[in-house]
Amino acid sequence: MKKIGVIGAGSWGTALALTLSGKGHQVKIWDVNPEHLKELSQNRENVRYLPDIKFNDNLQTADTIEETLKDTEVALFSAPAQHFRSALENAMPYLKPDMILVNVAKGIEQKTLMRMSEIAFEKLPQARYAVLSGPSHAEEVGRNLPTTVAVASRDLKLAEEVQEIFITERFRVYTTEDVVGVELGGALKNIIALGAGISDGMGFGDNAKAALMTRGLAEIKRLGVKLGADPATFAGLTGVGDLIVTCTSMHSRNRRCGIMIGEGIDPKEATEKVGMVVEGMFTTEAAYDLSKREGVEMPITEQLYNVVKGKVDAADTVALLMGRDKKHEQG
Repeated sequence: MKKIGVIGAGSWGTALALTLSGKGHQVKIWDVNPEHLKELSQNRENVRYLPDIKFNDNLQTADTIEETLKDTEVALFSAPAQHFRSALENAMPYLKPDMILVNVAKGIEQKTLMRMSEIAFEKLPQARYAVLSGPSHAEEVGRNLPTTVAVASRDLKLAEEVQEIFITERFRVYTTEDVVGVELGGALKNIIALGAGISDGMGFGDNAKAALMTRGLAEIKRLGVKLGADPATFAGLTGVGDLIVTCTSMHSRNRRCGIMIGEGIDPKEATEKVGMVVEGMFTTEAAYDLSKREGVEMPITEQLYNVVKGKVDAADTVALLMGRDKKHEQG
């Protein structure tokens, strides 16, 4: 059993902390919000983000990030993607060279357009870094419902070590060395989920959503391959698997936000109504900029970018996408 420190006590960080502590690991969890941390300690559950699931004795809250990482062997980063850099910087004084760093944030940093692994290796070139991703709603993982994910690392032995730490009878973990593909699949599917929600909110039906998901996966793959990902990754858990669950479930905050936008609510107001970080709103802008930098055609991402920025109404995007020039499907 390992000693594990979890940085970020949102729904996903809490669900993983519950999974790991339930397996017998000694887990400490910390959050940058002191009021939230106080609530966790008093209630012994995450009432705000993952209610009605009590902490077990192996899961304890920590008052500081230093306490969280003291004597730990694994640092699990579950901060939102746009805050991963600052979370890592705050943790760096307490990280040891042999410590395993596992990141579960799904996104692309705005302005720099960097993936989370690129940030990690910029700050810590010798980091023992892995990313865990896949179709995994926190609401289900926290309740120990069957879930399957993948862990990626440039070092396959490290990925296998993380696999052994996380895997349980209800939480199955596969390994891969394709960090680029896993990170991009996890980040970009949030954009398509936003679009799927908009489609649902406008009442366009299953045909439209199926097309949106399929063509969305095609443009995710185009960008991924351009950046060095293995095309096969996008047919796996962290590609089409994560895309399906995020585009079809009401657990998905990206889809819920999209539904409200499709119903006519302003994108900013819709984000506030969700009550949690909607990664797709940030990733849409970063992915749009990245597609332009790389010269990759991503028409769905471009139209969703225009919606998020308030340049066009959601209804107008349908006509723009349906009226594009004729294409070969494999093009």
